Amino acid sequence: MYTLKFVGLCGSLRQASRNRGLLRCCAAHLPKGITLELADVAALPFYNEDLPKPAAVSTLAEQVRTADALVLACPEYNYSLAPALKNALDWLSREAAPTPLDGKAACIIGAGGGMGTARAQYHLRQVGVYLNLRFLNKPELFANAFGPAFDADGNVVDAALAQQTGELMQALADWTCQLKKA
Repeated sequence: MYTLKFVGLCGSLRQASRNRGLLRCCAAHLPKGITLELADVAALPFYNEDLPKPAAVSTLAEQVRTADALVLACPEYNYSLAPALKNALDWLSREAAPTPLDGKAACIIGAGGGMGTARAQYHLRQVGVYLNLRFLNKPELFANAFGPAFDADGNVVDAALAQQTGELMQALADWTCQLKKA
């Protein structure tokens, strides 16, 4: 039995995005005892060291700091991760040491064209090395955003994809517990 808190960050700001839909699907397929809170990155201004820390950054930092693990929904824009997700990570990386991201368990999900979001996810893994995120290596989840797996509102309607998200959430729970024991 787990008692864990996951926080989801979505790199797409659209409510009907398929990536946000994947996060909703993850929330609906959690193992017992786990919660998934969706963070709002839309209110974050572009990172600028000259700005005083915005309240939205403080809120996000507290959500991430108190989370046991992160679920990062990573759209692919021009073969890379979306600016909204990168911006959120940049703000979090500027928090006092240890940053809220340091040593945090995480997994990546993504829906996009052709290859899903494979290229963006691998780029995000590179960013995560600097941030000291502890990414779950397997299973990986790459969904085709333009097939019948999603409805017009971005919700997952494919049973196999929903099952994959449930399996990923179980693996993230196991990974998180393994890291906490280390």
